[in-house]
Amino acid sequence: MFVRGLTVVVAEPAPERLRAALTLAMANAALGGRARVFCQGPAVALLTPPVTAPHDIDHIAAGLPTLAEMIEEGFGLGVELIACQSGLHLTCVDASMLDPRIGFGGPVSLLQTLDEDRLLIA
Repeated sequence: MFVRGLTVVVAEPAPERLRAALTLAMANAALGGRARVFCQGPAVALLTPPVTAPHDIDHIAAGLPTLAEMIEEGFGLGVELIACQSGLHLTCVDASMLDPRIGFGGPVSLLQTLDEDRLLIA
């Protein structure tokens, strides 16, 4: 079965949007498709260590992973995380502060490499 790729753009610094994007990307990766999450603009701040989310405690209580654990699981499944270069400047985040597995790019490079991926905005 052929599984199309999935690219999800997170455009706001809302942890639950990143969590939703990761959930979809991880599901697509588990099915054998390419999966990418692009953090646009201020959403880049969500990737700055230590990665935490206000509702992590609720997720822990429900037996679900924290946002940081989801990022690790995503990497394990082959999900690509991409930080927007403009977002780095906007949020005053130095690229060296981020996990070295995170890629960097902009909207143009994202679209140039979209191929047959489905594109979602979270």
